[in-house]
Amino acid sequence: MGVRRKIWHGRARFAVCAAVALVVVSASAGAYALTRDDPAPSAKAGTARVDRGDVVTAVATTGSLEPAETRTLSFAVAGTVTVVKVRAGDQVKTGQVLAEVDATDASDRVDDARRSLDEAQDTLDKADDGGATTCTAGGGGDRVAPVHYVTSPSPSASPSPSGQPTTSPSPSRPTTSPPRQPPRTTDPTRSGPGGGGTSEGCADQRGGDAVLSALQRVNSAELALAEAEDQLAGTKIKAPIAGKVLTVAGVVGTDVRAGSTFVSVADVAGMQVAADFPEADANRLDVGQTATVTLANHPGDELAARVVTVSPVGTADGNMVRYGVVLAFETSPADLLVGQSASVRVTTGEAAGVLRVPSTAVRADGNAVVRTATGDQTRAIGVGLRGDQYTEVTSGLTEGDEVVLAGN
Repeated sequence: MGVRRKIWHGRARFAVCAAVALVVVSASAGAYALTRDDPAPSAKAGTARVDRGDVVTAVATTGSLEPAETRTLSFAVAGTVTVVKVRAGDQVKTGQVLAEVDATDASDRVDDARRSLDEAQDTLDKADDGGATTCTAGGGGDRVAPVHYVTSPSPSASPSPSGQPTTSPSPSRPTTSPPRQPPRTTDPTRSGPGGGGTSEGCADQRGGDAVLSALQRVNSAELALAEAEDQLAGTKIKAPIAGKVLTVAGVVGTDVRAGSTFVSVADVAGMQVAADFPEADANRLDVGQTATVTLANHPGDELAARVVTVSPVGTADGNMVRYGVVLAFETSPADLLVGQSASVRVTTGEAAGVLRVPSTAVRADGNAVVRTATGDQTRAIGVGLRGDQYTEVTSGLTEGDEVVLAGN
């Protein structure tokens, strides 16, 4: 029993000592926490000084790069591709032949059209040489008689009662007009019914009718030849602009339809940025505004640009309407890629060297809280341009005033 009591008392003393030590350690830790040299909160935290500087408003979105000009090219006739001289990514010059189709049929049509034109021209020459038109005389006979135009001079001027000559309303120059009925002609070798005397059966035909008909035939033949030559030229696709080939739709042996796109060429030297802005920002955009563009392959570089087009018509994007904007680079980099993404920031307003405060210092009611030696004071202030970081102050504050930021 004596031994057990000693053990129990020893354990009790150890527990008491441990508790005392724990209290001492905790007290020491608390004392250190209260006395260690941590920086105290600054009295100026949550405030800012009124100063002078620039206030800028801007809207931002994302877009993509596209060529300033893209041409889709096709053959004018259907056929089988016989030549393809380019592939996607090739640089081409203006007028360079890019592809061809079989031109045999188109060439034959040109030859046929030229022969038709030659025949029509021969007919016109014969009509010109024939002079007047002929018609059947005698109501059934086969003899012909020329029909001539009648020239009618205009009435001459007659003196007026006042002694001043007056001119009749009819034209002063003689006019040539065909008679309403063909003139009667006499054939001295024929007489009697069906062949004598006058040409009562002569139709109302004139020399100009044959010439006019021949001229119309020539004109039609010329139009047909021009169309055939255009189709022959359309068997080749030539680059209308200098640039880069974006797509080629086929290879040699491919059957193509007339008018279907076969090659597309883009002017990549004049790359631009196409972007869409929500309608809440679109009414703040205008042609000529400055902007910055950041590309994924140029991180940190802000490329200067300018708004060149703002679409007047929006497009629905779910529940939001967006408006298209096109921006042109001030100086375009050389390694731009068609379709690559771009971050766009357009400056919509700017005021330089004005009195300003951080935008968070302006309360919802248009007031600002000014910290003074005697305490905080609420002042009504005049606000000008509201920027993303700073707001222009037009009245109520002076440079150097200390204002309390919202939330402090």
